[in-house]
Amino acid sequence: MTQVLTIIAGQNTELDEQTIKAMPAADRSKVLEHGRAIELFFENGAYISDAFPELRATLDAKRIDAVLQTPAGRQKKLLCADMDSTLIRQEGLDLIAAHLGLGAETAAVTERAMRGEIDFATSLTERVALLQGLAADKLEETFTALTDTPGAQTLVKTMRAHGARCILISGGFTVFADRIAERLGCHAAHSNRLDIQDGVLTGRVLPPILDSARKREILETERRTHKLAREDVIAVGDGANDIPMLQAAATGVTFRAKPRVEDSVQHRIRHSDLTALLYLQGYASEDILI
Repeated sequence: MTQVLTIIAGQNTELDEQTIKAMPAADRSKVLEHGRAIELFFENGAYISDAFPELRATLDAKRIDAVLQTPAGRQKKLLCADMDSTLIRQEGLDLIAAHLGLGAETAAVTERAMRGEIDFATSLTERVALLQGLAADKLEETFTALTDTPGAQTLVKTMRAHGARCILISGGFTVFADRIAERLGCHAAHSNRLDIQDGVLTGRVLPPILDSARKREILETERRTHKLAREDVIAVGDGANDIPMLQAAATGVTFRAKPRVEDSVQHRIRHSDLTALLYLQGYASEDILI
């Protein structure tokens, strides 16, 4: 079965001719963006599949990402994306806590949850409890500090222009997620709700908590509602809470994730920005909307 190897240079890295020439001899190739991304097609899929682990490790050392897959059906009709440390650079809850001088406490819990050492609902409950008494209007200070991950707007804008539906699915909070989704151009956003009484955070999350199971459920609901097959879906995330969602998509991609998360699916992006998700779908520079 034919396989396509997509090679994508990381940020501040160039895909040079020497690196390309060092790749296994392909049956054909296509430059997706000069100096940035190329795809190589192999009719002998078994050969490149066997060589891929060593090849990916070699490229990884050069800060270059590599994705191997079958070429058919790569361009997807549904994108499901995590928000914190994926579509945006920061962890929203940790940033709120940092503004209160509680950054170290919440970051430690977040790190354990991202590694899968504690379940998400427990970690969320513990972290939000630290915010009890915070004036809700202080959340605006945190929102202004949230920045889009490079390539996020381009990813959503390009996929939308080609007819795909783009959904933000986050274990974060509606006070941020709804506005981030609107800023990026997503069709919809799903996230958790902070309990706010009389303009003050109570330290509780309103049920039901949007956890890993709920993330997968939302993906499946979106897919069924729009009469799409599993093969039509691409998902991206970075934490243990994203694993079921990533596994529910035909193309699950980890983005700068912890090892346990990377091991859960076939594809990973460590070095590039989010435009990598366009290149691995076969989009070339002329297809991409900045």
